[in-house]
Amino acid sequence: MRRAITEAAKAQTKNEVPIGCVIVQDNKIVARGYNLRETSQDPAGHAEMIAIRKAARKRGSWRLLDTVLYVTLEPCTMCMGAIILARIPTVVFGCYDPKGGAAGSLYDLSSDPRLNHQVELVPRILESECSDLLSSFFAQLRMRKRRERIS
Repeated sequence: MRRAITEAAKAQTKNEVPIGCVIVQDNKIVARGYNLRETSQDPAGHAEMIAIRKAARKRGSWRLLDTVLYVTLEPCTMCMGAIILARIPTVVFGCYDPKGGAAGSLYDLSSDPRLNHQVELVPRILESECSDLLSSFFAQLRMRKRRERIS
C-alpha cells in the first residue's frame, strides 16, 4: 500500500486527485498507475484503470488471475467493473469512498453472485494515511478556489 501512496503523491504533483494503484504478482509490482483524469481529459483516467491496462499489456493477457490490486481509495463502479472483468482475485484499499465506492460503501460489486467473478476485499489498510492525502488535497483546492474568487 505504501507504493500505491507513492503513486498517489505523483498524481497530487500534477494537481490530480491523489489516488494511486499498484498491481502485484508474486510479491513484485507488475504495474503502477495514478489518477490522470484532468491531465488526459479522460473520464476513464483512474489509477486502477491505468494500472490494469499496463498489467494486461505487460502480461500479454487481459486475465490477471494471480494478482493483487492495491489502491488508496475504494474503487468506483467503473474500476470494480474492470477489476471483475480482469479476474483480479483480491483488492486491497486504503479508505472507503462514501460518495462513489463500489466495494462496500455505496455499492458492493465484489461479491454479487449474479456476476461471473467475485473479488476478495481487504479494506482500511493504511486508512488514515490514504484519507489524509485526499483530505489535504481537497482542503488546498477549496482554499485555492476561495483565493481566486477574492482576486
